[in-house]
Amino acid sequence: MLRGKQTWWFEQRPVIISSATVVGPDEGEGPLAADFDLVHPELDMQQKSWEKAERLLLEQASDMALEKAKVNKQQLQFYVGGDLMNQIISNSFAARTIGAPYLGVFGACSTSMESLAIASLIVNSGSGQYVLAGTCSHNCTAEKQFRYPTEYGSQKPPTAQYTVTGAGAVVVAPEGEGPVVQCATIGKIVDLGITDPFNMGAAMAPAAVDTLTMHFNDTGRQPKDYDLIVTGDLATVGHAIATDLLARDGVPMQDTVFGDCGLMVYDVAKQKVQAGGSGCACSAVVTYGHLLKRLMKGELKRILVCATGALLSPLSYQQGESIPCIAHAVAIESPMHN
Repeated sequence: MLRGKQTWWFEQRPVIISSATVVGPDEGEGPLAADFDLVHPELDMQQKSWEKAERLLLEQASDMALEKAKVNKQQLQFYVGGDLMNQIISNSFAARTIGAPYLGVFGACSTSMESLAIASLIVNSGSGQYVLAGTCSHNCTAEKQFRYPTEYGSQKPPTAQYTVTGAGAVVVAPEGEGPVVQCATIGKIVDLGITDPFNMGAAMAPAAVDTLTMHFNDTGRQPKDYDLIVTGDLATVGHAIATDLLARDGVPMQDTVFGDCGLMVYDVAKQKVQAGGSGCACSAVVTYGHLLKRLMKGELKRILVCATGALLSPLSYQQGESIPCIAHAVAIESPMHN
């Protein structure tokens, strides 16, 4: 099970038997729009608050994932999820309607792969047959909590990122048709002293490099063993830093395609998203909406998704604390790949 120092190896090969993604209007104008299950034309989604709109995103994605898997809520053993809100209220409140035993997790924007790793571990160990993993974020809830209310209309520096409005959910099972979760490398906290909440990419890049390097050390694999390696939401600033740091450490990323979900979900040149996408939903909707489809088609044989998270809070920022960061990497293989 444990391979090396930080990697869970799943011998029973848990399967992602279904996935679903729901997004907002900006994501619906991006290059991956056709891969999302539902695009909301308005940010408020006819809800009375931004927080209720975010919860709706997750409830819809979860319901669709269960429906696709032909699994009802009574058959679901566990739900694993988290988000950016204080006390992860979007997931905790959505878990009331999901009704399954609930494990709430917080990894900030790394939550998509943290929850998938835990769900896969539960299934691999035989502790559950059907496990739902999900996460969500909303641009307006994140702005309201971490920066300024949207009505304030504050300007942002070019290093700032644009929180993805969306939700992604998957159902993991011991068998079935779908991509296989091979292994997961659990990251550790990396904090290089950055305090600027408008430069998350630079803060998170070292954590991504640390987890990727440990993944290759633990598994004995090299970047060329993957058709695609993506980070969660480093965007233009952080992705460039991660590329340079990996080259310095002798990790030959030029041997594979190295991307970032924050650069894939939007057209950075045309959309007003500053450095690119961020938020819990960033890696979730790109992975569960776009990349899993490419795996199912056989366009990709094996991918590594390294979701990144900045574990600050409004309180820690106001007290002058630096930003502790983390990254979790999950390797997923096409069912067509032997």
